Amino acid sequence: MAALDAVLATRTNPSFLSDGITEFEASMLVPSSRLRPLAVLFCALPVLVQGQDAELGERLYRSGERAYSAKAHKEALETWGQLLQADPKSEFAPRALLKLARHQMEVERKPEAAMPYLDRLRTEYIKSPEAAEGFLLRGILLAGQARRPAELKGAMAEFNRVLDLFPGAPACGEARFHLGRAWQGQGQWGRALQQFIESFRLHPGSAVAAQAMFEAAETLDVMGDLPGCLRMLQRLRLEAPQSPEAKEAAWRMAVRVKQRLQKPPLRNEGPWPGGRTKWLKTPTLLAQAPDGDLLIFQNDLDRAFRLHESELTPQGPAAPGTRALLSGPTGALWLLSKNGLVRDDSPTTQPLGPLGSISGAALDRWGNLWVADAKTPALTLFAPEGGARTVASPTANALAPLSAGGVVIAADVDRKLLFLDGDGQPRIVVPYGKDLPAPFRSVIALATDGAGQVAALVDGGDFGEGVVIFGPDGATLRHATFKALGLSGRIVSLALDRTGGLILCDRRNDLLIRLN
Repeated sequence: MAALDAVLATRTNPSFLSDGITEFEASMLVPSSRLRPLAVLFCALPVLVQGQDAELGERLYRSGERAYSAKAHKEALETWGQLLQADPKSEFAPRALLKLARHQMEVERKPEAAMPYLDRLRTEYIKSPEAAEGFLLRGILLAGQARRPAELKGAMAEFNRVLDLFPGAPACGEARFHLGRAWQGQGQWGRALQQFIESFRLHPGSAVAAQAMFEAAETLDVMGDLPGCLRMLQRLRLEAPQSPEAKEAAWRMAVRVKQRLQKPPLRNEGPWPGGRTKWLKTPTLLAQAPDGDLLIFQNDLDRAFRLHESELTPQGPAAPGTRALLSGPTGALWLLSKNGLVRDDSPTTQPLGPLGSISGAALDRWGNLWVADAKTPALTLFAPEGGARTVASPTANALAPLSAGGVVIAADVDRKLLFLDGDGQPRIVVPYGKDLPAPFRSVIALATDGAGQVAALVDGGDFGEGVVIFGPDGATLRHATFKALGLSGRIVSLALDRTGGLILCDRRNDLLIRLN
């Protein structure tokens, strides 16, 4: 710029010619016709540099996308990190933050590692279109960290921010769905239903529309509107026939019609499957896996087995003295004994503290493990990340998870079934013998299904030994005594299958029996 000033001075100072430079030579320095384009070029330089920076941000983002699609995750993460460092003001910076956060959530399975990216997106790029999805993901992470209803407030605030700040964003459909799930967790069924309906009605093309219809149907069932539940499930099957939710809806519809509307008398179909007899080694525990397979613990072998169709295969490690058999959230096998919790997806045994007389266990929708001890008038909850807390309760001799959240327990000392919510508070109380021709004295085992039914293996009193099936509201649906069914074995456990049948575990005769 100093040289340019000097040239300008020669054109306005006549004494310049007296210094030995001719007028021709002076005119050759900067012709007047070129002076204006040169000045324009100097003014345009900052704009050109900014254009190059903007182009650099996009190139880095696209390069990361290419690497990620080729499964070169490390290269992609480094490239997006370089973009955030070199050009944080680029319009592609918030996109890179979302990519980094989703990688930690979906690939690395480290939700805590995703939070810093989402925090930065919320604080530095709140005006960007990507901020809506950032708020949504933060809410999903916070909801996943919740271990009880009261811990959902932070997640709900994030979902509401999506709806309030970005009313037209694609993320709104999913935000409404997760907001409905949060209201479900708190037992606010009416508010949950409203959010689910708005999710699929206002956002029919959303990725969660089918899930929203499914959850709306389940909420209607909990609210006591069985016809509305069945209509919603049928609508789901018609509008999203290829979705996983439609397949789930099919068996739930059939089971609800059978158990609650038709209510046929229970029939003894004999040894199951395929009429097999004396084919097990003292079976003592049954559990249903998420995919419908049956899990069987055989006491003489100290092992659990998976029954898929007619094939029986060992499952998990040996676990002598097992008192409770569970299927974990991802289908993993969980075995509980006085020595602790053994999982086939973990190399170590988790101690259960002073609990030495385990009488039952259940996993709730929050991921908490509920454990009952025959000598302890309380329930102990073990969180997935560690730590435990107790919930005041009568001594429970059996328990099972509820599809609506929480667990159902049998308390022989009070002669009652208690349907507990996620905080352990009684939601429904059913006295032993309610709506039966005669009362029973004790509950040996409990089982539940995804459609809301509760099956109890009962004994004693004038009723004797038999089974009772309850609805989600605690109403008695079906019942039968083993004497009436012609059974004389030692039945110690049971499971509900996806067709509304009952599988009984006969320890004395080493077989399974099906009631239908």
